[in-house]
Amino acid sequence: MSSTGDDAAVGGLCAVHMPRTARTVSDLPRVGRFPAVQPGQPAIERLAPTSELLGFRGPTACAAAGITYRQLDYWARTGLLEPSVRTAYPATSQRLYSFRDVLLLKIVKRLLDAGVSLQNIRVAVAHLQSADQADLTGLTLMCDGATVYECTTPQQVVDLLKGGQGVFGIAVGAVWQELELTLGRLHAERTDTGETLVGNDPADELAQRRNRAV
Repeated sequence: MSSTGDDAAVGGLCAVHMPRTARTVSDLPRVGRFPAVQPGQPAIERLAPTSELLGFRGPTACAAAGITYRQLDYWARTGLLEPSVRTAYPATSQRLYSFRDVLLLKIVKRLLDAGVSLQNIRVAVAHLQSADQADLTGLTLMCDGATVYECTTPQQVVDLLKGGQGVFGIAVGAVWQELELTLGRLHAERTDTGETLVGNDPADELAQRRNRAV
């Protein structure tokens, strides 16, 4: 059973089925493929997963961050980490996470696995959310199982290790690169048009070629 990070939480909310209103064909989201093409642009523009024009729905965020949907839902409802692109309100909408949101989800998961308390994780998340996105790749988070330390230079990491204060480290830049590759293979949604973009997974293309060759 996966942990949400708060052992005091028991059970969950019951699902409420809302009546769906009829939608015309023009109301339905369009489906495209990476690379995406903006209207009126003659050249093909490939949108990187880090683009502000892309958002990721709950199931995609879970797959990329290595968490369960129960964890995702609980963290959003308790305010630990809510989606910055679109929340689940009104009830008919779907949560939409930015690249930065998914990056933080992945970091939260690693901190929980290292035994860091939820209280300290909340402090770390709030700090990372306020940091400039350009600065995130140069950060290393060190923790001793109780406290999370932010290091911006290799020497700071060495000093923590010498002092016995750093027994577990997260190089945010490495997590960033790993996440870029993962999200590039998964579905995304354009934040400006609502168009669903199908990820390009090289493994899937290789399997299709093999099937055609048989």
